[in-house]
Amino acid sequence: MAREDAVRCLRCLLYAINLLFWLMSICVLGVAAWLRDYLNTVLTLAAHTRLEEAAVLTYSPAVHPIIIAVCCFLIIVAMVGYCGTLKCNLLLLSWYFGSLLVIFCVELASGVWTYDEPSVQRSDMISLKSRMPNYGLQRYQWLTHTWNTIQTEFKCCGVIYFTDWLEMTEMEWPPDSCCSNQYPGCARHAHYRDLSDLHQEGCGPKIYSFIRGTKQLQVLRFLGVSIGVAQILAMTLTLTLLWALYYDRKPPEPTLPEPPTGTDPGPLTITHPPQGEAPKSVCPLQVPHQRTGHPWLSARILQRCYA
Repeated sequence: MAREDAVRCLRCLLYAINLLFWLMSICVLGVAAWLRDYLNTVLTLAAHTRLEEAAVLTYSPAVHPIIIAVCCFLIIVAMVGYCGTLKCNLLLLSWYFGSLLVIFCVELASGVWTYDEPSVQRSDMISLKSRMPNYGLQRYQWLTHTWNTIQTEFKCCGVIYFTDWLEMTEMEWPPDSCCSNQYPGCARHAHYRDLSDLHQEGCGPKIYSFIRGTKQLQVLRFLGVSIGVAQILAMTLTLTLLWALYYDRKPPEPTLPEPPTGTDPGPLTITHPPQGEAPKSVCPLQVPHQRTGHPWLSARILQRCYA
């Protein structure tokens, strides 16, 4: 009864852990997709600079294709683990344990391999000013779209201040993407009427903070560590459940009764029939202990006959 209660408790714990695997994997995929969109925008603007290298070093562990594939595979593995736990299937549980072990090793190796501190300084942000003179040109529409996206999403204007647009280009006022409330001609209206309608902070410090790590990246790292800890716990519980199920299904070994202490049964003799008569079976299917006087002697007779 105690073992049945322990098995029931192990199964409930594995149900809960598999549910956590589903939830955490979906959260990791969602946050990674959100970060990847922002990262692509930053990489487009900071191409061929130290900022690009620093951004890749910071976010490659979080948005690496291997990590995305591992999270997708973990969802499938959790479903197999749920089915194996529900049916108490030793084969499914063994496959579940092996898959978790492989995933954990891949995550650990990927984290160690891609871990590195980005070497970027605030002075490196000045290099972004070289991307400003081509804003609005027909052949650089991709750059124009990138600047507008960054200034809208990060709520910033210019590199250090919105006056960078007036210094680095021939524009008389900043782009409309610098406005806190965007509409056609809002930047011109703000430039001549009310500068408070423009974003007062430059995009350089915002991009620097993004490269050093955002709150979303910290959440992603926390989820990664939590998944690793949950995998270790799940593997331990799976091994314990496999052990309990295996020994529950193992048939008990037959044991012969021990002879009484101080009793010598003597030698066993088997008589043969006279010549010409058909031999009779001398090994009965069962020797009742009433005929021998001792149950252990009956067992020895059967064992000697069929040896």
